[in-house]
Amino acid sequence: MQGGAPTYLPHSGTGEFLYLATVIDVCSKRLVAWSIADHMRTELVENALDNAAAARGSLEGAILHSDYGRQFTSSDYQATCRRHGVRQSMGRIGSSADNAMAESFNASLTRETLQGAKRWLDEAQCRTEVFRWITRYNTRRRHSSLRNRSPLDFEVDHGSTLDQAA
Repeated sequence: MQGGAPTYLPHSGTGEFLYLATVIDVCSKRLVAWSIADHMRTELVENALDNAAAARGSLEGAILHSDYGRQFTSSDYQATCRRHGVRQSMGRIGSSADNAMAESFNASLTRETLQGAKRWLDEAQCRTEVFRWITRYNTRRRHSSLRNRSPLDFEVDHGSTLDQAA
C-alpha cells in the first residue's frame, strides 16, 4: 500500500486549501481510501488509514509506504499503524521518486479535475469533483500495467491474491 504525502486542493479566491490523504493499493492501483480535511494534521492521514482498514476489512500484515512527512513519523500515526497490524516503510529523505505512485496520482487528480483552472470555486465543488474523479479512477480508468483494466476490474479478477497481499 502507498500512503502519499497529503496533497493541496486549492479552493475559493482567498487562498484556502483542503488537503487530501490517500491510501493506494500498489498491486491494483486502486485508491482504497482517502480523507479530506481543512488541515494537514496527523488525524488526516490517520483517518485515511482507518478508512482503508474499514474498506478492506483488515490491513493485518500490509506494508504501507510513505515519505518522512511529520504526519507519518508522529507517535499517534505509528500507533494507528500498529493497531491495524500495518508495517511502515519510508523512502529516502528528499526523494520524491520513492513515493512516485502517490505523487503521480496526486498530479493526475489535480490536473484532470482543475483542467487548467487555479482553484475550485468553493469547498463543496472541490469535494464533489474529487469524489467524482476518484470514483471514475477506480472504476473506469484503464492502466496499461493492469492489461488495460481499471483498478476495480483488476481486483475483481485477482481478489484472493490481493486479499493476501493487503
